[in-house]
Amino acid sequence: MQKKDFFYLGKIVKKYSFKGEVIIKLDTDEPELYQDLEFIYLDLNNKLLPFFIKKSSLQKGNQLRVDFEDVKNEVDADSLLKSEVYLPLNLLPELSGNKFYYHEVIGYELEDVNYGKVGEIIAVNDKVAQPLFVVDNKDKEILVPMIDDFIKKIDRKNKKVFVETPEGLIEMNMD
Repeated sequence: MQKKDFFYLGKIVKKYSFKGEVIIKLDTDEPELYQDLEFIYLDLNNKLLPFFIKKSSLQKGNQLRVDFEDVKNEVDADSLLKSEVYLPLNLLPELSGNKFYYHEVIGYELEDVNYGKVGEIIAVNDKVAQPLFVVDNKDKEILVPMIDDFIKKIDRKNKKVFVETPEGLIEMNMD
């Protein structure tokens, strides 16, 4: 099992009870999709370890209260605080149309309606205010903003992302 085969679901943010229950802050717009999980993986000392869930329930907003099978008390729960939570990629809900997961488009070709073939998407930079496609164009790395109005089509079959960027944006990145 490698971390690249998993997606980040959230983080254990606090204990809930003296019985070892914890609260996971989910990093999702649809927390209800994850309220009936049977297991999750926790990143403990840079290893993903499975934890089986006895019961869980959604709390306010995107918080999931979890009672793990083998976590019996506060001391056990303390050892899990601030642990990141992961699930296997195959548990991600399938998206359609122009919606996509960042990891899904890595390796796709980016093509601009006006400019033509730009290059291969090698990463997504989401550490900035506006997420960016990071595109390998032979010797240059080109950054293309991931703006809904720019993204015209996701062609999963041919592994292509079609965009229409403002005139000069691609060329400006080439200098």
